[in-house]
Amino acid sequence: MHRNQSILYLSKEDIAKLGGASSDLYVKAVGRALELHARQDFVQPLKPYLRVEGKNGHIADRIIAMPAYIGGEVPVSGLKWIGSKHDNPRIRGMERASGLIILNDPESNYPIAIMEASLISGMRTAAVSVIGARYLARKGFRSVACMGCGIIAKMQLQSLIEQFPDIAFLHLFDLNHDAAARLAQELRERYPHVKAIAAKDAESAVREGEMVVTCTVTDQPYIPFEWLQKGVFVSNISIMDVHKEVFLQADKVVVDDWDQSNREKKVMNQLVLEGRFSREQLHAELGDIVIGNKPGRESDDEIIILNPMGMAVEDIASAQEIYLKAVAANAGTRLSLY
Repeated sequence: MHRNQSILYLSKEDIAKLGGASSDLYVKAVGRALELHARQDFVQPLKPYLRVEGKNGHIADRIIAMPAYIGGEVPVSGLKWIGSKHDNPRIRGMERASGLIILNDPESNYPIAIMEASLISGMRTAAVSVIGARYLARKGFRSVACMGCGIIAKMQLQSLIEQFPDIAFLHLFDLNHDAAARLAQELRERYPHVKAIAAKDAESAVREGEMVVTCTVTDQPYIPFEWLQKGVFVSNISIMDVHKEVFLQADKVVVDDWDQSNREKKVMNQLVLEGRFSREQLHAELGDIVIGNKPGRESDDEIIILNPMGMAVEDIASAQEIYLKAVAANAGTRLSLY
């Protein structure tokens, strides 16, 4: 390794200018990551959670280390180190989560890039919902219910609208009604063909959704099975929102990775510990549906829930896509390792 070895630093602004603020890049990258996951061409240790306040802290107050290697034609290794505090927006005027992604050359294991993580993390999560909807939602669905109206919700809805032009109705709910009203107004202005409504309560929003997306920081389930209409697809991004009965009564339960999802005392993990759910009852991991090993939606009436814990391979694949664009465009800032 030469003494002039350097790493490429990409800020959030750099990433946005390279296409990282819209969905196409992430749908491509996350789709690739899911394929490699299904074909077992990856290494992904279980992610550790650093919780300074332990059991006394809020569920969203943590720093997570997410390492992964992905193979394919251009292999790469990396780590997402992302911290979150639930009260950052209210107390500190900051986004709830931010962090860094480090990419490494797997041949030498030397670092090749460092980039801000929050935009990538939020948009790749939205891409999981998009890919899930492609395979698990009813064709031509028009209405989406979104629980929680923060930055993650905005990325989810932006990506869904960009990828599914039939979407015409958004039903938004947040415990802070002003947040729901602001997001509804912003979406109406940005997408005039979409009718965005700030719902009076969670139930009325959920009942309207042909697709339901959860984007909250709740630690207590609040969505019962009876709120879900026939044929709904639930992208349970924030993991803790749906009652246990939803997993037990849904026609299909899908995860991104069984081992990652079945931990941390989340709702599905609680069911496993109680002996009421198992891998045998799981329909599929999402990657197996993407590559055709398992079917997606098979009828318009199926109620399907996707419960994605979030995988490092998705972050690393997305970051690699941005890194390659940055190198081609000579973007970002070079930092010497020495």
